[in-house]
Amino acid sequence: TVFIEYAPLASAWVPICGENYMYIYCLWVESKEKGNGYGKALLEYCIQDAKAKGKSGICMLGATKQKAWLSDQSFAKKYGFQIVDTAHAYELLALSFDGTFPHFNETAKKQQIENTVLTIYYDMQCPYIYQKIEMVKQYCDTNNVPVSLIQVDTLQKAKDLPCVFNNWGVFYKGNFETVNLLLDVEHLKRILKK
Repeated sequence: TVFIEYAPLASAWVPICGENYMYIYCLWVESKEKGNGYGKALLEYCIQDAKAKGKSGICMLGATKQKAWLSDQSFAKKYGFQIVDTAHAYELLALSFDGTFPHFNETAKKQQIENTVLTIYYDMQCPYIYQKIEMVKQYCDTNNVPVSLIQVDTLQKAKDLPCVFNNWGVFYKGNFETVNLLLDVEHLKRILKK
């Protein structure tokens, strides 16, 4: 599996603002395909496309410690991406063509909500979301765990999210837990034990 997914930041469903930027949702090269130049070709295509469209730059989500579900930020840094903003353990990386930079919305930096039950914000952009929502529903129903599933179904909801967001955000007891879409039952149990 090798792919890149990106969109204009103004219409990207993430709580990030920036004038005239592209946002990379995902740049992924499966382990067995690494080293063949696919990631390089895809990122270079994105950079050329952004420049051809007169964009100010490209940005993407990163973390202070590389997360398995995020695009490889060390790879992006080789192309000049730099950290331009932070929200707790998450970073916004950007490659600027004109000296301007995007930033996380203040809501994303908050990383807290009033609701104390298990709360998951999600959108249907990723094909794995439906499976994860069904797994969470089944686990919570079976174990009598109160859960609030909030579908992010408008651009405004996405821009106002109370956490960094790459189509999935989990809160428990009002606190941000993860954007890890790889959430499984064991990980869910660990969150609920807190």
